[in-house]
Amino acid sequence: MKNHRSEYNLKKPEDLYKFRSSILSWYRFHKRELPWRKSPSLYKTVVSEFMLQQTRVVTVIPYFENWIRNYPDFLSLAKASEDEVLKSWEGLGYYSRARNLHNLAKIVSSWKKVPDSMEAWKALPGVGPYIAAAVTSIAFQKVEAVCDGNVVRVLTRIFSITEKFKDGATAQKKLQTTAQSLIDQDHPGDFNQAMMELGAIQCFRQSPICLTCPVLNFCTSGQAGAAEQFPKLEKKKKKKKSIHRYWIESDKGLLLFSNPRSKKRLSGIYELPESMPSSMESKKEAEKILLTKKRTIGNVDYLEKIIEISNYAENEIELECGYRWASRKEINKLTLSGPHRKWIQEILD
Repeated sequence: MKNHRSEYNLKKPEDLYKFRSSILSWYRFHKRELPWRKSPSLYKTVVSEFMLQQTRVVTVIPYFENWIRNYPDFLSLAKASEDEVLKSWEGLGYYSRARNLHNLAKIVSSWKKVPDSMEAWKALPGVGPYIAAAVTSIAFQKVEAVCDGNVVRVLTRIFSITEKFKDGATAQKKLQTTAQSLIDQDHPGDFNQAMMELGAIQCFRQSPICLTCPVLNFCTSGQAGAAEQFPKLEKKKKKKKSIHRYWIESDKGLLLFSNPRSKKRLSGIYELPESMPSSMESKKEAEKILLTKKRTIGNVDYLEKIIEISNYAENEIELECGYRWASRKEINKLTLSGPHRKWIQEILD
C-alpha cells in the first residue's frame, strides 16, 4: 500500500524526529482530561474505544463513568446479564458494540495471560484493526498506528493528498501505511492519541486552527491556507425514508415492539411499532399525528411520524411475537432505543 510520506515531505530523519517531538509535546500539554485517561488501564482503554466508535466524546463521558461504576473490570462485565449490559448502553446506539464488548469480557476474563499482539486482539468480538492498534499501542506500547477519521484529516492535510476516497473507511485503510511510517517508536500510545487529539480539538473539519498548530511547519496544506480542501471524499447521495410509528395505549400500558428475529444492532431493543399487530384493527378517523421527528443515520434522512390510535379492536387475547404492553414503570426498566426513549417521554410528559 502506498506511503504518501515518501512522495511528499517528512522524508528526512531529522524532520521526522522534529515532527514527532512537536506533536508529543503539544499533546502532553494540551490533551483533554478524560475519564479513561485517569488511572489508565487495559479495561478502561477497551471500554472507551468501543464507546467512541461513531460517537462523540462529550456523549461518551457520562456513559463511560456510569459503566465503570457498574462494571469496574472485565470479570464484573462478564458476569452481568445481556439485558443489564444493554440497559447500561441505552442511548449510545449501535448496540452490537455492547454485545461484542460483553462477549469480549467473557473471553478476556478467562485468560491466564493477556496477549499483547495485534493479531490476538483482532480475533476478539468487535475488534477491528483500529481498536486492536489503539489497545495494543496504549496499553502495551506496541508500535501499531491507528488511523481513524481524525488521523485521516491530519494526514491528508499534512501531505496535501489529492486522492479522492470513496468514503472514510477506504481512506483509513489506504492511509494506514502512512500513519505507521510516522509513529514514534518509543511512545506509540501517546503518539496515536496525539494524532487523534490534534484532529479532534484543533484540526477541525471546518475552520481548523492552523496558526497555532504544533506541526504547521510540516503541513503543506496548512501553510498554503488550503487545509479545508482535505480530505477529499466522494459525496454520498442522501436517501430519504418516511416511517410511521404507532402510539397505542390501553389499561395494560403502551404497545412496544422488538424484533425477535433481528440479528442487527437493535435486536432486543424496544421501539414504538412500525405496524400494528395483526390482532388489531383501527378506524382511520381515530388516527392522530402526535409528533413528527427528523433524524439522520448514515446517508439516510428519516422522517418519522408518531400516530396515535385511539380507537381499535383486538381480535385475540395474546399479542403476536415481538409485541408487548408496558406500563410506565416497566418502560423505565426496559431497554429502548435512544430516540424512542426521548419521544415517549416527550409525549408522556
